[in-house]
Amino acid sequence: MRAHHDDPIVPDEITPDDLPRSARNELKTLSKENAEWVARHLAMASQLVDDDPALAHAHAVSASRRAGRIAIVRETLAITAYTTGDYALALRELRTYRRISGRDDQIALMVDSERGVGRPDRALEVGRSVDRSGLDVPVRVGLAIAMSGARLDLGETERALTELDIPELDPDRAFEWSPALFAARAAVLEELGRDEEAVQWRRRAEVAEDALGIAADEAADEFVIVEEVLEEEIQDEVDDASDDREADQADGEPEADQADDVPDADDEPADGETER
Repeated sequence: MRAHHDDPIVPDEITPDDLPRSARNELKTLSKENAEWVARHLAMASQLVDDDPALAHAHAVSASRRAGRIAIVRETLAITAYTTGDYALALRELRTYRRISGRDDQIALMVDSERGVGRPDRALEVGRSVDRSGLDVPVRVGLAIAMSGARLDLGETERALTELDIPELDPDRAFEWSPALFAARAAVLEELGRDEEAVQWRRRAEVAEDALGIAADEAADEFVIVEEVLEEEIQDEVDDASDDREADQADGEPEADQADDVPDADDEPADGETER
């Protein structure tokens, strides 16, 4: 017997047209009335997933109870389960989605879900099981980030950095995947104690995100050039990080030595299941 579930309310203004056409096409095997009902719940799940994951998941559950054999429905249920932290359910639904659709476009989420249930070794196995050359670029980048995270879980920090050494790691151009990739590299560099490099990549992530926002507003092409990555601002942040590190070191020394090491105020700084 299935657990009791109360269907959440869908506002009247939400229509099937709020769901992308490609998703609506997957519902054509359902009756017209049922397809519209499912589409409205899927649209609500999509709109709420960032702000109210639990409610988004409730809408996804409702859709799955009416259309459990549709790939987009199982994919939505998996994504909302992941956002609520139910990684075991996310894994189960992702496997079902993969079996129904025959696609690997959610492989990064599968890897992350394996990490979520405490199985980084299994996560790496899942990631290695696909041919990366056949993946779309955003999927391939997402997989590299997830694999890097699994390496960090295992304490393999150097190998975590290697996972991110992919052709898409271009500091001078910003694509949709660049901010997350740059930020993941910065996180691994911080774990390695390479703080100055980490500051540079963190700043590149911010610049890329800003540039992509401007490009979206202007309906620009697929990518934009990030000019020089504001090297002066990056250097300022590197200098700040260096000053903080020197101050931390000074704090651990006797007071007499600290006085010699702390610069004057006017000095200028020198230039990434157990299944239930």
